Amino acid sequence: MTATAPRLGPSPIRRPLAAVALLATLISLLFGLVLAGASPASAHAALTGSDPQDGAVVATAPEEVTLTFSEQIAMGDDSIRVLDPTGKRADDGAPRDLTSGGAVRYGVQLHSGLPDGTYTVAWQAVSADSHPVSGAFTFSVGAPSETTVALPSNEAGGGLVGALYGIARYAAYAGFILLAGGSAFVLACWQRGAGALPMQRLVVRGWITLTAATLAMLLLRSPYTGSGKLGDAFDLDGLQAVLDTKPGAALVSRLLLLGASALFIAVLFGAYAKREDEKEKQDLTFGLATGGAVIATGIAGTWALAEHASTGIQPGIAMPVDVLHLLAVAAWLGGLVALLVALYRTPDITSGAVRRFSRMAFGSVVVLAATGLYQSWRQVGSWSALTGTRYGQLLLLKVALVAVLVGVAWISRRWTGRLTERAVFASTAASATDAADTADAVDTADTTDSADLAGTEHGAVDAAPGGTVDAERAAQLSRQRAALTATKEKRARDADPDRSGLRRSVMVETAIAVVLLIVTTILTSTEPGRTEEEAARGNTTAAPTPVTGGQVNLSLPFDTGGQNGKGTVRLDISPGGTGSNSVHLWIDGTDERPLDVPEVKLAFTLESKDIGPLPVAPDRLTEGHWTASGVQIPIAGDWKVAVTVRTSDIDQTTISKNVKIG
Repeated sequence: MTATAPRLGPSPIRRPLAAVALLATLISLLFGLVLAGASPASAHAALTGSDPQDGAVVATAPEEVTLTFSEQIAMGDDSIRVLDPTGKRADDGAPRDLTSGGAVRYGVQLHSGLPDGTYTVAWQAVSADSHPVSGAFTFSVGAPSETTVALPSNEAGGGLVGALYGIARYAAYAGFILLAGGSAFVLACWQRGAGALPMQRLVVRGWITLTAATLAMLLLRSPYTGSGKLGDAFDLDGLQAVLDTKPGAALVSRLLLLGASALFIAVLFGAYAKREDEKEKQDLTFGLATGGAVIATGIAGTWALAEHASTGIQPGIAMPVDVLHLLAVAAWLGGLVALLVALYRTPDITSGAVRRFSRMAFGSVVVLAATGLYQSWRQVGSWSALTGTRYGQLLLLKVALVAVLVGVAWISRRWTGRLTERAVFASTAASATDAADTADAVDTADTTDSADLAGTEHGAVDAAPGGTVDAERAAQLSRQRAALTATKEKRARDADPDRSGLRRSVMVETAIAVVLLIVTTILTSTEPGRTEEEAARGNTTAAPTPVTGGQVNLSLPFDTGGQNGKGTVRLDISPGGTGSNSVHLWIDGTDERPLDVPEVKLAFTLESKDIGPLPVAPDRLTEGHWTASGVQIPIAGDWKVAVTVRTSDIDQTTISKNVKIG
């Protein structure tokens, strides 16, 4: 008899897919409107100004050095260091909080009677979002001089400790996704999975990973934000200092919540898995779902409490949104891993469980889209930051990966639809096969056991004292039964081509999800685009107002003596006064077309005051066009502007001209 699959009408998949398309269109429109009208904010702390400024030349030594930041920071006793040209400390080593009127400012007193020369200011702090920040700059008293101090090249939070801390952060995210997502998959999609050993192992490994990563982050926190030395991870004084900070309190809270989650796991895979009465199981499901949601929300809140969401604009909205975002990620990606494990390791997952996960994943994507849009607005804020900062570029990569992941998920939903239509027939065939295999296994085992027992009774087998042979034979039969069961389960898993297609599709989804999680982890430790642009604006706007003056325009012909060595340098200095200036430099060939050269350098010298040369290394903007910002002109006067042009490895010339600046 040939059975024909019933027509189920239009696929129920189309309505969710249409909703996804509509949602994507709305998000695109909202994204443009939100970014177009965004206002400034900040997340990572950034240095927005200083007094004296970077590269400034002052006539007399200042009494103190002050630094201005984009947001609240935490500083220690040695967070600001001022070093004289010989490398000796020129400050009193006690930073003072000078914050007032919304401007976050810290200062350090300088020793009296400092000699002329170039001084180095090095600083390190912890921003309100828990990330360490650092930097260094120089200023000169009287005139620039030689200095034995090298500007630090390593950023705070770098090196081996930074790498280990980053790995622990990634492991913590991954562990939470497996713990929360795997538990949600069992409770919401496949309750029979509570009795499946692969599901139990998945969730327990997620708990172990998250616990170990949290402990590692707690120990590494002190050297991560301080010395950078791995040995300081076991410094009790440093650990005590960490516990007094917001990130330290968040990590300890996470450990306490993980203790509660251990009890949740014990009930889920213990009493709940063994419960047979439907009414009792339904009540226990509600209790576990409620308790699990509270614990998962609390753990997700430990990230929101100590990172980007807790600072910047609208933290009261941003923190709950961040918690929802992380829970949606866990439900989607953790459930995806659980589904993959079920498809590969268990033969009895039903099509209904797959359909329920499909609906849960769709809801998670909707939540991710809404919360991700809001987070992007907070952390980026403009189209220029989206494309011109590292944070924005990583965010675009993350969006692209999510788009690919949704595309693969659409393929998985098609496999799910086919699996649903054939579920009744596949289930019937599998049941018949399982019954036959079970009967064969029982007959074989019974026959073998009877023969063994009969042989033993008639002396066919010489039993050793203590029944050693019987024990060995029983163990052999147990292994045979296990092998038979494993073979039967593999045959059941591989018999359905639709199930195999779904497994492959989910495997690709999981691989993309791993890459997506790596990008997300990097993103959380990257300075947001808003802050980067705000810091750039602050460094420009914080400059002193220039003294009288106007834009300087120069045109200097040159000839390096080599092939294609002739041309003209055009130089614009704006605003052309004391303080911070921007420089644009163009080089034209003899055909008046832009000419690219290997190297261009500038130097400013005020010979009447014996100041300079002050070197400037412009950056290439496009073909034949270089630019430099923040060029400091300390005092007004008749400055000599020297331009060095190199057109080959050996052909170079320097041309100069005196101009009035300021």
